[in-house]
Amino acid sequence: MAMETASCSILNTFRFCTNSSSKLYKIPRKHLQFPSFFPLSPLRNFNSSIRKLYTDGLFVSSFSSSTQETPPSRQLAVLLEVEGVLMDVYRWGNREAFNAAFRKLGLDCANWSQPVYQDLVKKSMGDEEKMLVLFFNRIGWPTSLPTSEKETFMKSVLREKKTALDELVMSKSLPLRPGVEDFIDEAYEEGVPVVMLTAYCKSGEKQVRSIIEKLGNDKMEKIKIIGSEEVKRSSYGQLVFGEGVTSDLGEQLAKEARKAVSAEEQKIAKEVASILKLTVDIDTTSSEGLQNVVAALRAGAEYANVPVGNCVLVSGSQSGVAGAERIGMPCIVVRSSSTARAEFPGAKAIMDGFGGADLSISRLRQIQGSS
Repeated sequence: MAMETASCSILNTFRFCTNSSSKLYKIPRKHLQFPSFFPLSPLRNFNSSIRKLYTDGLFVSSFSSSTQETPPSRQLAVLLEVEGVLMDVYRWGNREAFNAAFRKLGLDCANWSQPVYQDLVKKSMGDEEKMLVLFFNRIGWPTSLPTSEKETFMKSVLREKKTALDELVMSKSLPLRPGVEDFIDEAYEEGVPVVMLTAYCKSGEKQVRSIIEKLGNDKMEKIKIIGSEEVKRSSYGQLVFGEGVTSDLGEQLAKEARKAVSAEEQKIAKEVASILKLTVDIDTTSSEGLQNVVAALRAGAEYANVPVGNCVLVSGSQSGVAGAERIGMPCIVVRSSSTARAEFPGAKAIMDGFGGADLSISRLRQIQGSS
């Protein structure tokens, strides 16, 4: 039967499928806001399909229309993570933040030089608790600290270190990666939308937005920032997180079970890596975390008004790569000091920075054409 208008009932009811059952959830029409490329006039030659949605990584197939102004093969949008991509936060701020934490706690004997810091990172494979254990085993623990309080002591150091790192980022004293500003100008000149993703960053969104503000007003006018609120207001975000989507007790229990299994798998993997003395990068993305990444990526594509498959994510994290791979979005990794030895099998390419032989809009088009 032909679908004449956008008020067809299929747009108000979506089927959620799991391995065990299929249920229909009624979503009030007020929660359905479609992106600007969704035609609201009578539809002709319009093909759409609503694929199954997963509670731990939901996706909806993109809508396509024969009336698109730009051929899909020529469309391109760039989605950029901030931490590690726009700024190598850990390279410039991590050591200084540790030293600030030591001073705050009155640990005058602790002051990490760059060689000491790099040695600890190498020997601990980047595990910050192990870095503290190695260091204090070497120089001696505070004499007033009972053995039973070592774990509490380390947590207090890491808590102060995070606060100090946030303050460093907010102070705007840390530099952006070389070439990133020219990259944004190049994208703007070629009419390529640039979207900055802050919705699933490790640091708070306030800290990450302060990094973006270092671009200046001129550059910020050329980009779109996608945080948690923008994700919730997007069509996909309303579908995933809105009132129209509910879950029963069985679904909640299944979700918790998946999280428990994932945590146990990560524990075993780390123990094996430690025994074999391997340098590995463990994917610690939970199903819930992956759902948030997927929602941010789809929201970014929606705000850019470009199909998911025509967007390219520039990522510095395993979670970003996993989310992009889940929805079929090409992904490029820009390495940072914290991912220098990590492997990213889901990425289309791995680069060291912006400009020159590394990341540029022309390189993105080449990668997009080959995918």
